[in-house]
Amino acid sequence: MIDYLIVGAGFSGLTAAEQLCRKYGKTCLVVDKRAHIGGNCYDCKDEHGVLIHPYGPHYFRTNSDEVFQYLSQFTRWIPGNYHVLAYAKDQFWSFPVNLETFEQYLGRPSSTEEMEAWLKEHCESFDDIQNSEQAVLSRFGREFYTLFFEGYTLKQWQKHPRELAASVCGRIPLRTVRDGRYVSETYQVLPADGYTRLFENMVDACGTRLQLHLNTDYRDVVSSTPHRHLIFTGPIDTYFDYQHGPLPYRTLRFEREFHSGDHLPGNLHLGIPEGFIQPSVQVNYPGEEPWTRCVEAKHITHQRIAGSTLIREFPETYEVGKEPYYPIPFPESREIYTQYKQLAEKLDQVTFMGRLGTYAYLNMDQVVTSALRKSKRLIEGM
Repeated sequence: MIDYLIVGAGFSGLTAAEQLCRKYGKTCLVVDKRAHIGGNCYDCKDEHGVLIHPYGPHYFRTNSDEVFQYLSQFTRWIPGNYHVLAYAKDQFWSFPVNLETFEQYLGRPSSTEEMEAWLKEHCESFDDIQNSEQAVLSRFGREFYTLFFEGYTLKQWQKHPRELAASVCGRIPLRTVRDGRYVSETYQVLPADGYTRLFENMVDACGTRLQLHLNTDYRDVVSSTPHRHLIFTGPIDTYFDYQHGPLPYRTLRFEREFHSGDHLPGNLHLGIPEGFIQPSVQVNYPGEEPWTRCVEAKHITHQRIAGSTLIREFPETYEVGKEPYYPIPFPESREIYTQYKQLAEKLDQVTFMGRLGTYAYLNMDQVVTSALRKSKRLIEGM
């Protein structure tokens, strides 16, 4: 008999396992259908030796001292240079929208005061913000909405911004100063030796109280492994065998493109440094290109290696069997999830965690915070 069977070896599952094993002295079995730990945060070196994020970029940031100090037990940190650009109208734009973006739009130097006055004149007002289109129009105005948001959102989510909850595009910051950082949290860092090493250190900290089985579907072991409680971090609709129909998710396809060091002279005119393919870690493409963004992780990993790898992200239509990456927040999905949540609340010996388990668009620090809190409540409730 083990204390906890944990489904999923990502941030949620391993944070819960580390707390339950090391802090509370419980025994855990963690299973994951993939061949590696870390979930979508897994990183590795590709065949050319370039450290990449195979499942899309993961920019760790947080305002939480608690989360930062907790994870600092398992990794050293390096600064996260999270600068993102958008490519539209044959040029790279500073993004999220800030004073530099506004100056690019005007084609001349400007000021915070002028940008604030422009926004006041061009932003549209709504009595009650109902969706992402209104959320953007009310803050950025129609010019920037059309330039950066409408086409990108249609590609990324395969839904028009007016069909999505306001929170989807409402997450994007707006700055009237010259500040092109993608995020503004206190801590903007990256694990010095990569996310996978961080997860390996979490596993090692658990000692013999933790068993880890990869390449394992939990359904193959759940009935044959006596356990006191199940922690499920996979898609909640799969747990209930789609009783109320499948939840909608955003899924992706990734294409890698390696460039050798001999062919990376850089381009100072475009802001591309020598040894790199593009001018920043991420470039968004809101136009007619079939991909949504290109990511060159070498900009933030600080890896010293000849050559670099670019990863393009292509949105795909989700269907059961494909990898679910992001919940899609819109009214219909909320109605379906509510039905699954009601089923989950009737289960005394099952706890759902993480993005997929709670069908919530959570950042990494929010996932860790939730796992810490829920692990504590599990112990207090025993």
